[in-house]
Amino acid sequence: MRSMLKGIGAMGLFMLLYGNATATSLRVAPTNLEMIAPGSAAVLTLTNEAKRPINVQIRVFRWAQTNGVEQLEPTNDVVVSPPSTALSANKDYLVRVIRVSKKPVTREESYRVIVDELPDPARRKSGTVTLVVRYSIPVFFKGPDASAPKVAWTIKRSGNGLVLAARNNGDTRLRLSELQLIQNGREIATRKGLVGYVLGGASMEWPVGGGKSVSSGAVSMKAQSDSGPLDVNVAVSGR
Repeated sequence: MRSMLKGIGAMGLFMLLYGNATATSLRVAPTNLEMIAPGSAAVLTLTNEAKRPINVQIRVFRWAQTNGVEQLEPTNDVVVSPPSTALSANKDYLVRVIRVSKKPVTREESYRVIVDELPDPARRKSGTVTLVVRYSIPVFFKGPDASAPKVAWTIKRSGNGLVLAARNNGDTRLRLSELQLIQNGREIATRKGLVGYVLGGASMEWPVGGGKSVSSGAVSMKAQSDSGPLDVNVAVSGR
């Protein structure tokens, strides 16, 4: 499962090609879950908007970030119930997400619940395409005294491009979106929508644009986070 999350956002939606072309039928809400200890359980609502039954599989993985790379790891600390089910047409179904580990939550633990709509072989037709979806839902269990994110930012040159590096020395994650980099009054890079997360106590990197237009010195970084707007000066490293 290593690097399975590369490119997945807060609600990673993948379109898997298969069978007869249809609109996506599976919906999952909410798009993320957060529980503060002693809270240990939450609910996802799965909705089948199709006119036919669909089968789904639900799995949970520990979410880690190591040396700027995201990883999904097997876990027994958090479970989902049920792990698979059939959804009737135009019906909602509740899935429980439960932390069963007895170890106290001190900082913030991060997981991903992966919800897959399973292809129906009976509906497959040669030469046609079906859109089957995968949702990746961030799940967080946070200690009541966990500290806020404390992120140090760096912009690095990598080949002909730029990489934004984040090191989070706080206990909890930071969600980054709507990124804009400005130097000498000129926009040098932008990323609309979700850029990604840097988890508590972890580091993360994201490609953000070409490096030829960047000079030495600081870059102004403007973005949105889950705690509000960011407006910071970021040093550029490398030549």
